Amino acid sequence: MNFTFLHCADIHLGSPMSGLALKDAAVAEKFAAACRESFADLVTRAIAEKVAFALIAGDLYDGDWQDNGIGLFFNRQAARLARADIPVYLIKGNHDAESVVTRTIPLPDNVIQFSTRRAETHELPALKVAIHGRSFPDRAVNENWAVDYPAPRAGWLNIGMLHTSCEGNAKHATYAPCSVAELVARGYDYWALGHVHAYQELHRDPWIVYPGNTQGRSVRETGEKGAVFVDVVDGRIDRVRREIVDRARWVEAIIDISSAATTAEALAKVGADLRPLLVDARGRAVAARVRLVGETTLDHALRAGRSQLFDDVLALAQQIHDDAWLEKLSLETIFPARATAGHDLSSIDLDAMIADCVDDPNLRRRALEAVGQIAAKLPGEATRDDTPLAEDMDALIAEARAIVLARAGA
Repeated sequence: MNFTFLHCADIHLGSPMSGLALKDAAVAEKFAAACRESFADLVTRAIAEKVAFALIAGDLYDGDWQDNGIGLFFNRQAARLARADIPVYLIKGNHDAESVVTRTIPLPDNVIQFSTRRAETHELPALKVAIHGRSFPDRAVNENWAVDYPAPRAGWLNIGMLHTSCEGNAKHATYAPCSVAELVARGYDYWALGHVHAYQELHRDPWIVYPGNTQGRSVRETGEKGAVFVDVVDGRIDRVRREIVDRARWVEAIIDISSAATTAEALAKVGADLRPLLVDARGRAVAARVRLVGETTLDHALRAGRSQLFDDVLALAQQIHDDAWLEKLSLETIFPARATAGHDLSSIDLDAMIADCVDDPNLRRRALEAVGQIAAKLPGEATRDDTPLAEDMDALIAEARAIVLARAGA
């Protein structure tokens, strides 16, 4: 029996993009729309491929719905698959666990959701396929569910669906932990995993695959995003094909400007390094984070003129790609120590005085208090995708130091 099936995960419909909204509401809406558009595009491609069935391995939704709009959107996409005679098998993950998503609307009969009480099996007798899976009842699942999945159906193609942090991942919370060895030992032909937002093939024969998410939602999720089509030939997995469907893209550029003698040269280096990243987006909307690094005498001047520098870098990005946006400009440059020694500040060693202040524990304490007051006034999710302000204290103090020196002509 030859056929193809779709495996996707971590769609995160309804993601609020709160951090983005504070910076630019229009860009936030563009990325929120991209989550929906990328999934709709994936459905279109699945219908064109005439897949035998579709698997959604958790986190279809980002959380509880603000209204029924998100549920109705999925209903429309599922109905399109129903009209093409494509069943959809889904498990709930940590974001859309049974206890998290409280709203509901009737879904087409082609949508089959796995139980939260125990791992169960759904069969497609005409294809001799057995799909095993279990949904999250609550956001936190700390048990290893893989060891309790049903035994494989002899002579059938066996697929396991699991939302898991298999063997851990520093970027993702630990849920339903298990090992590759445990999944292999289960005797299935394919494991359709979810939870990790980067494409990963953990094993072949049997295949153990994270398809990644269909749309990046923050700078921690850079690069192309999509799902996989799995081709089955004579009842065995023949190949796994990655399908890219993201409609907007995140990029991070770490640019060393230590060789630049002037601001113009530094900007030229920024433009040259940004160009391939923006061109690679192939017309998609792009949110870029630019990090300038290196030892340079331009350090103080760049920090003092940060606002103008931001606009200059944004202008460069938009000259390369007309739908580019600068999400953040991070200055991580340092002023050369050898250059400081030659300064004459009217017999006052301002640099040394500031260095003493920087090392003063009372300054750090007062700075932390000020940052805490600022953070308390921000919306809860405003900085969830960024380093907390207090953890970036060294960078904040370094920037303040550089601005003082720049304005003093040091």
